[in-house]
Amino acid sequence: MTSVPTPIPSRTQYVLEEIRRRILTGRLSPGQALVETDLAAQFGVSKTPVREALKTLAGTGLVVMSQYRGVTVRMVDADMAREVYDVRLLLEPEALGRAVRRGASLDAARDALDRADAATDTAERSLANREFHRALYVPCGNPLLGRMLDEVRDQAALVAAVAWAADPSWEREAGEHREILRLALDGDADGAARALRAHIASFVRRAFPEADSETPGARGEDGRA
Repeated sequence: MTSVPTPIPSRTQYVLEEIRRRILTGRLSPGQALVETDLAAQFGVSKTPVREALKTLAGTGLVVMSQYRGVTVRMVDADMAREVYDVRLLLEPEALGRAVRRGASLDAARDALDRADAATDTAERSLANREFHRALYVPCGNPLLGRMLDEVRDQAALVAAVAWAADPSWEREAGEHREILRLALDGDADGAARALRAHIASFVRRAFPEADSETPGARGEDGRA
């Protein structure tokens, strides 16, 4: 039986994924200039795939294109963190609750959590964390809801990368991830959703305390943090 060869990523896709990885693992820092000619030389391609990749990354919110400053990695501040985490707080717990209620498989989330625990460097752990959260909301049964969360996924990962660079809090978040997954696997949709909401809110509160007062869900029902 003839095996089917694995498709080779296009030059644009390769450049796109590599730049995204460098941004989300901190190799390219917020505010850093992204010069087409330099990137083309690094990747051994022409400027065209680099230009197309940067346009796509601008669409996902990871880079900013300016007529005067050129292309730069997006800066992260309290306002940006609040905007992104507002969306996550509103949509992600709902998506997880729906996934649990419909009995969706969460094997991908378990696998991502195992990869994060076994990670040997920050880059591996960051990417596994990103996959863990996606694996919780994708099986919600509403593709549009999943796509809406995908739209802020890269920006959320950028916020996390900046926060972890200042205060590595992997162990705390890993424990929260395990509890969220335990509740979900036990079939406790409401409990899993509450735990996920608390996890998201507490992270942005710790990382960007100035964003706390206006972030929905960042405080408990009694008004306390």
